[in-house]
Amino acid sequence: MNKKKFKDSIGDKGYYIALVLCAVAIGITGFLYYRNTDEPVNSLNNPTDQAGVVQDDDVQAVGPQPGDTENPTEPSATLPQKPSTVKFPVEGETIAQYSMDALTYNPTTRDWRVHDGVDIAAATGTTVCAAADGTVYTVYEDEMMGTTVVIRHDGGYTTKYASLDENVPVQPGQTVTAGQSIGTVGVSALLESAIGEHVHFSVSCDGVPVNPADFLEQA
Repeated sequence: MNKKKFKDSIGDKGYYIALVLCAVAIGITGFLYYRNTDEPVNSLNNPTDQAGVVQDDDVQAVGPQPGDTENPTEPSATLPQKPSTVKFPVEGETIAQYSMDALTYNPTTRDWRVHDGVDIAAATGTTVCAAADGTVYTVYEDEMMGTTVVIRHDGGYTTKYASLDENVPVQPGQTVTAGQSIGTVGVSALLESAIGEHVHFSVSCDGVPVNPADFLEQA
């Protein structure tokens, strides 16, 4: 009888011990679960703790953005010797400035882009002149800029006159002098049709765009 009571007593205690152990196991499991689920939340609240997250300050600009305040017409560094005589290709108001260092709005295409020359307003039929002595390099129809004349000058300079009337009085290989007629104003530049009648005038030196204002400063 005593042995039976002892076994019953042990059985009752074992039951309670097992119950306590189960409760402890459940508590430990719950603690570990909530601790682990807290970690991602903390990381999200503090992005700097995560590897590979790029902060705004780390993003590098890939080019000038619309609204940049830098002056795109600022004179460039030292240029090679320019031709001794330089003249404006046409008289008129500059309606679009040279801008290779900042994007400018193009009302025709309705987007932001660089502008490799200046646009000078002038009525259709107005005479366009060679800006300096040189040799006509090419005369061609550009799909976007219309009838175009390109002239090469001393010092590695090249001038380009676009949006001309299709009737051009000069031809490749012809020598021209500063102020000589090389065409008339047209409306052939589809890329700049929204700004009205004008001549697109650009300058390069050894193939690199140059601010026309620097080239024409002696005119």
